[in-house]
Amino acid sequence: MTAVVALLMSMVVCGSLLETTSGALYTVGDSAGWTTIGNVNYKQWAATKTFQFGDTIVFTYNKQFHNVMQVKHADYRTCNVSDPIATHSTGNDSIVIKTYGHHYYLCAVPGHCQAGQKLDINVQRLSSTLAPTPSASVSSTLASSPSPSSTPSSATASKPNSVGKVTASTKLGFAIAVLAAIV
Repeated sequence: MTAVVALLMSMVVCGSLLETTSGALYTVGDSAGWTTIGNVNYKQWAATKTFQFGDTIVFTYNKQFHNVMQVKHADYRTCNVSDPIATHSTGNDSIVIKTYGHHYYLCAVPGHCQAGQKLDINVQRLSSTLAPTPSASVSSTLASSPSPSSTPSSATASKPNSVGKVTASTKLGFAIAVLAAIV
């Protein structure tokens, strides 16, 4: 039985090191969505978020009146829709951020971009002093593992319009609690 527990612990630790975080989910414009109605300030909306690699941004809109184009910086500034990187038109477009840097989006319906329906999302690399090393993550996890019945912290629970991130420490803490229950 001890060998099985040791093997399971090794698998959990290795798996936690490979996948340290899952991305957050952001609905562009919050409850207003992707629109020209209501004077939504998408620049201000984006400024209140910290976007990271792996996050998902969701554009919700009436597809009869709007769309989403990803464009280059120059096209974003001038609202040029002639050379998009990608075009989305489902009315509920989920885009996973897979690169660092700026990501520019706009609505290609005439006049909408000029009216402010455009978005600049900047995904910055974490500095090496802020990003924990895998060994530091695992050792701090062992010291502060949450119990399976714990509730989300108020910081995660009250974070507007995002899903709490599932970290390696959460996964490892849960696995340790399960293994402790088995033993």
